[in-house]
Amino acid sequence: MMVVRLRLMRSRRIARFRCSACLLAALLALATPLWAQMAPSPDAAPQGPATSPDQNPQQQPLETLKVNVNLVSLYFTVHDKHGALIPGLAKNDFAIYEDKVPQTIKNFSAETDQPLTLGIMLDTSGSQQRVLPMEQQAGTEFLQRILRSKDEAFLISFDVDVDLLADYTNNARELERAMDKAQINVGTGGGGIPGMGQGPLPSSDVPRGTLLYDAVYLAANTKLAQETGRKALILLTDGEDQGSREKPDEAIAAAQKANAIIYVILIADRPFYMGGGGFQMGYSGDAAMRKLTAATGGRVIDVGNNGKKLAQAFAQIEAELRTQYVASYTPTNDKLDGTYRRVEVQCKENDLKAQVRQGYYAIASSN
Repeated sequence: MMVVRLRLMRSRRIARFRCSACLLAALLALATPLWAQMAPSPDAAPQGPATSPDQNPQQQPLETLKVNVNLVSLYFTVHDKHGALIPGLAKNDFAIYEDKVPQTIKNFSAETDQPLTLGIMLDTSGSQQRVLPMEQQAGTEFLQRILRSKDEAFLISFDVDVDLLADYTNNARELERAMDKAQINVGTGGGGIPGMGQGPLPSSDVPRGTLLYDAVYLAANTKLAQETGRKALILLTDGEDQGSREKPDEAIAAAQKANAIIYVILIADRPFYMGGGGFQMGYSGDAAMRKLTAATGGRVIDVGNNGKKLAQAFAQIEAELRTQYVASYTPTNDKLDGTYRRVEVQCKENDLKAQVRQGYYAIASSN
């Protein structure tokens, strides 16, 4: 069982929708036709048109009371061959394939105002010591710009531990205060220097240094999986993982099951990887991060250790999150057997390319 310090706090969103036992009993006592008038959740399949109040309910086929939960929603952006974002496209500009089988698009829209759920993830391992202040400043400015009243964000740091620094909030000042408290953890756990991390004692056979994949897995499973609508994780890291229990594919699967897009701002203090006498330690974080982001519909933006490029990276992500399309379809393969299905969104104009997650897991709803 993974030992981390991610302190889980129940999302306020869930609390808002909790009903008392009395209210629930009252709702259940209402006539059946009332259920057909209830608005579906953002991720639910569309229901048919409302029936006339004068129509006899017994004349209605039972299918009108069904809610189709086997609906796949794909959030994506479109770029031209130069990388510029392309807004203003319509449903007929796209074709969707699942395991190479054409699918019928049921719903399509450009998403600019739907609530955004965002997770900011800070790498606070020793390799980030010189660039953390830069990340904190740029991250704060990004959150101040992007968060609207309907949006919420949380903040996680990861090193030898995984810590929830701020739970869901749309208060940019609260997130700024939490971000400013993030500190580099150069300890190895177990009674470290106060304020520098009190992580678990590492095992003798598995080194613990940067629990990147553990952090992604936990953020997807415990923070984003229960949320609906647009969801994204933004990692500020050099991409190096050391000691995670979860494998890269498991972290990717968790993000895909949560329908979360992952962006990685690759910010690497390259001199950190230079040993004595000019010996360069191995660095391969960029390739691993490209696999992580491509699978979820995001991308890697390499900024080195340049503050100006870091600010530009946040601006690019902001533009993409506010220029998204969402297309929904009911798969022709209607088996909810937990298998992985590959998806592809093709633009009918050859010079355009959709940036979308590579697949999903056909898992039945728990509701």
